[in-house]
Amino acid sequence: MSIMQKVNYYKEDLDMFETANEKFEYIFDLGKKHTTLPEEEKNDATFVHGCSSAAWLIGECKDGKLMLRAEGSSEMAKGMLSLLLDIFSNQDVDDILSFNPQELSKLGIIEHLSPVRQQSLEAFLNKVYSYAKRCKETL
Repeated sequence: MSIMQKVNYYKEDLDMFETANEKFEYIFDLGKKHTTLPEEEKNDATFVHGCSSAAWLIGECKDGKLMLRAEGSSEMAKGMLSLLLDIFSNQDVDDILSFNPQELSKLGIIEHLSPVRQQSLEAFLNKVYSYAKRCKETL
């Protein structure tokens, strides 16, 4: 699935919920399938600076696609990372670099995030785009 197809997939799911709390419960449920990183991969280079809770993101190039792995320390971080990894991981770097992050507002959850959590999302996206640019340079 393309990035926009994944955004639309999650939008349909999130549209089923009427309140922000219900939407957050959905996000928390996504976090239950959250993965962890080996301790040696959690370092300053992979740390997502600007996140409200500790989070690490690793991006690796594979055949022109960006493979992402991450770990977050809070329930919200775990859920949001699970959602965002599903949207962005294993995508063509050109598709990531041409994606307008404003499209994520279609999910109907971003506006319910606190300003600090919105900054966390921006920090995560900046790191994804940084990895994608680095990947593009190696093609």
